[in-house]
Amino acid sequence: MSFIRAHYGWILLICIFIALLIASLFFNYYLFLQAKAYYVELNGVRLDPLGLDTFTAADATVNPDGEQTRIIFFGDSRSMSWPAPSDQFQFINRGIGAQTTAQVALRFDEHIAPLEPQILILQVGINDLKTIPLFPERKDAIVADCKANIDWIVQQALDLGTTVILTTIFPVGEIPFERQFFWSDDVALAVTEVNTYIASLASDQVLVLDTYALLAGENGLTLPEYSRDELHINQAGYTVLNAALVDLLAQYD
Repeated sequence: MSFIRAHYGWILLICIFIALLIASLFFNYYLFLQAKAYYVELNGVRLDPLGLDTFTAADATVNPDGEQTRIIFFGDSRSMSWPAPSDQFQFINRGIGAQTTAQVALRFDEHIAPLEPQILILQVGINDLKTIPLFPERKDAIVADCKANIDWIVQQALDLGTTVILTTIFPVGEIPFERQFFWSDDVALAVTEVNTYIASLASDQVLVLDTYALLAGENGLTLPEYSRDELHINQAGYTVLNAALVDLLAQYD
């Protein structure tokens, strides 16, 4: 005991050093996993830029039931994770994670046109706008391209005789520490700008579902009870969206 008392300061410093070392190891391992995930995602896109191999030819005839209205979820991971709200309609999902509006637009002929949907539900855009902090000098072009690609997808769907349910871009959630170095308030401003544009596309055949208003809190971020991470919502969030979607589909039906 006398030894411990005599060297208490040194022992405390050693314990603090060991604790910091362990914390540093865990934090660096976490960063390594994050970097690996991005690296895998990047190289996956290089192998299949549009994700055309995600759905096989057989998938194009999923549940060919002419008696039910065929509805397709189309877009990025937010669309991919969107569960069917009911069994009253035939729901097919053609969302692919991490895709930009350009990627989604370029696979329309492969993944949407053959299915001849009566309704297309489109949720896309955040993967364009989240790149603004990385390319700040291209901000205006990124926003303009996002709008143009959304408009192109809508027009392609209308040419098929499809009704479009165009959803506003979800708000983002709380940005974690490790991502704050690659983030800026310009992302939220761009989301607002594109959502205003989306609202302007409303017509008899283009119905706008304001998902942003349903999910965002007063600070403009996704409400904590609906947030899965900084870019995605949880099941509770989709339950809220589906309640509004069912009401909208009731008008169509």
